[in-house]
Amino acid sequence: MSFTGPVYAPPRGKPLGTNPMFKVGSWIVIPLLRLLTKRDWRGTENLPKSGPVIAISNHISYADPLIFAHFLFSNGRAVRFLAKSSLFKVPVLGFILRTAGQVPVDREVKGSEAMPHALAFLASGHCVGIYPEGTLTRDKDLWPMRAKTGLARLAIMSQVPVIPCAQWGAEEILMPYAKVPRIWKRTKVTVVAGQALDFSPWYGKEEDFAAVQEATEYAMSAVTRLLEQIRGELAPADIFDPRSSDLPTTGNFKKKKRK
Repeated sequence: MSFTGPVYAPPRGKPLGTNPMFKVGSWIVIPLLRLLTKRDWRGTENLPKSGPVIAISNHISYADPLIFAHFLFSNGRAVRFLAKSSLFKVPVLGFILRTAGQVPVDREVKGSEAMPHALAFLASGHCVGIYPEGTLTRDKDLWPMRAKTGLARLAIMSQVPVIPCAQWGAEEILMPYAKVPRIWKRTKVTVVAGQALDFSPWYGKEEDFAAVQEATEYAMSAVTRLLEQIRGELAPADIFDPRSSDLPTTGNFKKKKRK
């Protein structure tokens, strides 16, 4: 994998990829999560202990990144997220995110702003975390919706392992778009990691829209199957498509409508 773009230092430490701010954050956040949650973690043997890897998951709550990062951190990888740029404008939080090695991305800008950073992280051997849907699911029952194609393009271009994951329970701690958590009970949170996906049929086709769409559906199908296992029920055959709805593509759709 070679390209021209930003350069990041190889991951170091234990868990792999940690840094001083990551460690400080883990000392604060992980004990809080342990107080709030009962963890059911499965498929951890599918997470590579070293080397570049993309970990993907469904997106149901603002609490997801903390829980997903906890899952990966406790299984040997300090993840790098490409986070929405507005978070970096929040005092203190923005400093913490930058110092921990996370990268701001403007989700409203079309194109591949995030791609050079993701490729650079992978080229240096990091674990990159991605929510392929790009925002919290709009499905009324919180099933995965049709995703954006960025993950598929990244997987095709980088040719690194992609680990599908599914999580459930975060929505009980922090309901979709809520900002005040429910802290009066410990909530069971389940995260499952599946076996690495094979994107080789689409290698070299990152500019082929039909191929990238097919690869995206392949990845999200794997995530949905894992979520079906957790929930003990089948996802609806009709997958919610935000592109064919009147909802905004990102952000809190309860507060704003697509212009």
